[in-house]
Amino acid sequence: MKLHDLHPNPGAHQPPRRVGRGHGSGRGKTAGRGTKGQKARAGGGIPAWFEGGQTPLHVRTPKLHGFKNRFRVEFAPVNLARLSGAVSGTLITPDVLIHDGLLRDAKLPVKILGNGDAPSGVTIHAHAFSRSAVEKLTAAGSTVQQISWPDGQPVEAAEAEAEATAVEPEATPADTSAPEVDADEPADDASAEETTAKDGDS
Repeated sequence: MKLHDLHPNPGAHQPPRRVGRGHGSGRGKTAGRGTKGQKARAGGGIPAWFEGGQTPLHVRTPKLHGFKNRFRVEFAPVNLARLSGAVSGTLITPDVLIHDGLLRDAKLPVKILGNGDAPSGVTIHAHAFSRSAVEKLTAAGSTVQQISWPDGQPVEAAEAEAEATAVEPEATPADTSAPEVDADEPADDASAEETTAKDGDS
């Protein structure tokens, strides 16, 4: 093969379109540019991002101000003021709140907030408690139990179960055997000096 044998594949090279070569060519007179207007002029191209003078997209879209935490947990809040009428000895759970109409969204975890007077002698199971709510409930003699989401198990029991299932690595037994002493090795320096002194006295 020689240089003059090299050529592109058939159909890879297309000759340029010749415009403005008379009516018979099909691209005469306006040369495919239409009649007048900005696009018909030489150098009259319009950028792809130009929107005709209206407010462009990158200006009218909202900007990313601030920070949005992707791992934020949204709670369904319930204030103590809505629970103040509970009778002593009542067990209050998310299911009870939904049944009594005190909670609308059952898809969110429940958080008890400290606004209002705390009921006395009740047990409340919720997924989270505010510090003021815990203080008021404890002072009123009520019991607070935090549960996990979404299974609703007590947090202490879930942590104990996780610790029980964890496998602890086996401890390596310490080597308590005495080191072996080679009979051919010489004794320590003190024994050697005592032997030398006895030989000199004799």
